[in-house]
Amino acid sequence: MSDIARKIRILCVDDHEFIRDGISHLLRKQPDMELIAEANDGREAVEAYRKHRPDVVLMDLRMPHMNGIEAVGAIREFHPQAKVIMLTTYAGDVNAAQSLKAGAAGYLLKSTLRNGLIDAIRAVASGKRHVPAEIASSIAEFISSESLSAREVEVLRSVAEGLSNKAVAEDLHITEDTVKGHMRGILSKLGANDRTHAVLIALKRGILGA
Repeated sequence: MSDIARKIRILCVDDHEFIRDGISHLLRKQPDMELIAEANDGREAVEAYRKHRPDVVLMDLRMPHMNGIEAVGAIREFHPQAKVIMLTTYAGDVNAAQSLKAGAAGYLLKSTLRNGLIDAIRAVASGKRHVPAEIASSIAEFISSESLSAREVEVLRSVAEGLSNKAVAEDLHITEDTVKGHMRGILSKLGANDRTHAVLIALKRGILGA
């Protein structure tokens, strides 16, 4: 078998060119890896996967048109054995849990790429999962906590945009008392002291979207 045949073939997906360039630079130093394709967003990722069938996909979490979680799901619909490592700036337990539920085999913070990416690729390529201890700990911490309902997330997202209860009610076509009721539930579930605290917690945990 030739050296090229033994290499791990990689697809890199990120909407920031400098991230893709940095990853490309790291991979060029590895004799057992080759970057075979790049994509700018989730839609391009699905097309590139169909065309190249890489061994491992490095997938950004937040991208325009189709985010990383949606792209993982779309890829695994036609190739359930696809091996994907989610790359993100966000350490939130919700983002990580959703990524793993969608089928990602790894979850890596971009701040740790220089030291952790190569080991993560080798682990996932060999059929293992790769989730850093701090991410696994974050998931475990909140695994038994009650999730926000879809409506509560809508309300909190509107609050995060700076809307008052009255404005949220008008925006969502519900009563102001209903908004207040949702906010009580949100504060209780998140263990938040007030609206601002609830928004900060939701952003940190990834509740307000990928």
